[in-house]
Amino acid sequence: MSNEKGHLVRPVAVTMGCPAGIGPEVVLKALLDPSLDERAVVVGDSNILKEVAKRLKITGVKIRSWKPGLPLSMSKGVIDCLDVSRLSLSDIIPGIPTKVTGRASYEYITHALQMVQDEKACAMATAPISKTGLRLAGIGFPGHTEILATLTNSSQYLMMMAGSRLTVTLCTIHVPLKKVSALLDQRSVLETIKLTWQALVTDFGISRAKIAVCGLNPHAGEGGMFGDEEEEIIAPAVDMARSQGINVTGPLPPDTVFYHASKGAYHAVVCQYHDQGLIPFKLLHFRDGVNVTCGLPIVRTSVDHGTAYDIAWKGLADHESMRQAISLAKAIYENRLATRKG
Repeated sequence: MSNEKGHLVRPVAVTMGCPAGIGPEVVLKALLDPSLDERAVVVGDSNILKEVAKRLKITGVKIRSWKPGLPLSMSKGVIDCLDVSRLSLSDIIPGIPTKVTGRASYEYITHALQMVQDEKACAMATAPISKTGLRLAGIGFPGHTEILATLTNSSQYLMMMAGSRLTVTLCTIHVPLKKVSALLDQRSVLETIKLTWQALVTDFGISRAKIAVCGLNPHAGEGGMFGDEEEEIIAPAVDMARSQGINVTGPLPPDTVFYHASKGAYHAVVCQYHDQGLIPFKLLHFRDGVNVTCGLPIVRTSVDHGTAYDIAWKGLADHESMRQAISLAKAIYENRLATRKG
């Protein structure tokens, strides 16, 4: 497919996620949403997509097998699918992850990544997978981020949750709360600030980005009264980042910074632990939030929710996060392209 200037238009490679989860449903709904302008191809299984469409009574849709190099369909209601797997209905029990679904989920990811690396796709947007499914399939990764970081030889990366009103990044992610303080150090906080800044400037095209950094303790430690992490770890990291030309403020009290960020005072908030950032983010962006993996050489976005096995294949899943992930993946690709040309 070419645009009006004759240049090849690369689609977004959209992985189907766990076949037994809500991934096939949200992918179908997102690609059929009339507000989606971006060209996309599903990396998954047309048999599963057809069955889900049938069960959900989605009419007027045609699932077409596709391979890189073939033109994309320009017809309304036609979805192109790269068939990485050919699962039968006897292989899948909706709502239950298995060795089969785990292996398929992993292979969708690796094929989508290869498409991007081979310049057959501009970016990848991923539907949710199951850690249990990966484990059952003998795949030793906890999720997308670790898979992609390993396969792209990326040592510095982070998870950014992006929304129209609030964007957050995390210094620590899936660790017990009692271990957070011990895991924080000046280097890791500084690196998170720098990766956040780079993503805002390069991926989001914000030349004068403003970043806020949360304190760890109530009132950002209140001068050491409620903890010393702010004075010993976070403030020095902020100072180092500022000395490198980054527009960053902090450490700021966690109970007020998100309000100000949601009103436009900051483009992103660097948070010290998972729930510190994810609770306010999902309060504002439960439907439309997007997970962006920063620091990779390729563009990867994802939904900000899980496989939701309890409602799998029932027509109850909200596809807005998937739609936003596809749109943002293309936007980040174009911003990176503009930055390289500039």
